[in-house]
Amino acid sequence: MRISVGIDIAKEIHWVTAIDADGAVQIDRKLPNTPADIATLSDELTALRGTVRIGLDVIGGIAGLAQAMLAEAGFALVHVPGVAVNRARQGTVGGENKSDPRDARTIADQVRTRSDLRPIEPATELDLDIRLLVSRRGDIVQAQTQRLSRMRDLLVGVFPGLEACLDLKAKGPLHLLTKFVTPAELRAAGKKRLVRHLQAAGGLPKVEDLADLVLTVAAEQTVAVPAERMTARLIRELANEALASRTRLIELDRELETLLQRHPDAALIRSLPGMGAVLTAELIAEAGSLSRFRSADALAAAAGMAPVLRQSAEPGSCADPTAATRGSNASSTSPPSARSTMPTAEPSTNASDARVNVTTKPSLPSHEGA
Repeated sequence: MRISVGIDIAKEIHWVTAIDADGAVQIDRKLPNTPADIATLSDELTALRGTVRIGLDVIGGIAGLAQAMLAEAGFALVHVPGVAVNRARQGTVGGENKSDPRDARTIADQVRTRSDLRPIEPATELDLDIRLLVSRRGDIVQAQTQRLSRMRDLLVGVFPGLEACLDLKAKGPLHLLTKFVTPAELRAAGKKRLVRHLQAAGGLPKVEDLADLVLTVAAEQTVAVPAERMTARLIRELANEALASRTRLIELDRELETLLQRHPDAALIRSLPGMGAVLTAELIAEAGSLSRFRSADALAAAAGMAPVLRQSAEPGSCADPTAATRGSNASSTSPPSARSTMPTAEPSTNASDARVNVTTKPSLPSHEGA
């Protein structure tokens, strides 16, 4: 007997539905996201004495525990993307109503009727390490961008001349702002003290030129702006945080470089023009092992770079071009990625085929700069 199982993944309580080859329900209940309850489900599925195939609408993250335990129990796991679940459910009677039990039943039906669902293969420790570091790096880059924008906003309010002449992405200006912010502070420090402060950071070029520049703009503003003292204090705090983030990003880049030296796909990816360590790590984090793609066209389609055929009625007629967006996974708490999106269509290579409507999907995200 063939048993098809659908699990609608959630943070605390999943919903599981198991049906046989005729669609008769064998299991339909809540599944708390705990080791004991998932182990109980494994025993129940084994007791059904059939070939069990389990569909999940989320891979990793909040599904990590269930995915690991069910795979360890020897069950075949497949991925049913959230967009497929939503569209299949909407095609049923009352499908406009969304609920966890209804989604779980839809996933089970997809598992029962479809043979093209992608198997969920366990990720290697190396892939997971790269993915985690890339995610952490992205968080730091985003926070750093917000931090520098806030610093500029504060600085332009009390000292617009200094804000205009400093590059806050560089180490020197940030180190300067950890101690000296206002025109009065800069004038009182003088050139020698500013130079000593900048040299203490180590390895900064042209510190005397930077000191001369800030002293020049400080001499141009003799008025103290209201709330200047509190603003300067906040800028100093943000400057110290920004320097710490720069140091952490450098450390993460070194860790990623070390991991990429061990990854089997890294050398091939880095041979492409413009692919440095960070972009290579981000691609591996999104796509996983390149061996899971049957061809280069399949990889391009998963990344949203392949043409999409939209043909209806008579041969040669196509729908009007529309802005393509990768449908959101409503059953998932995380945005879809190349890892969880199946190719929409194979690229057409025959010029006599029906006219192809090429749509451009978002490319893989990048956080190359800090």
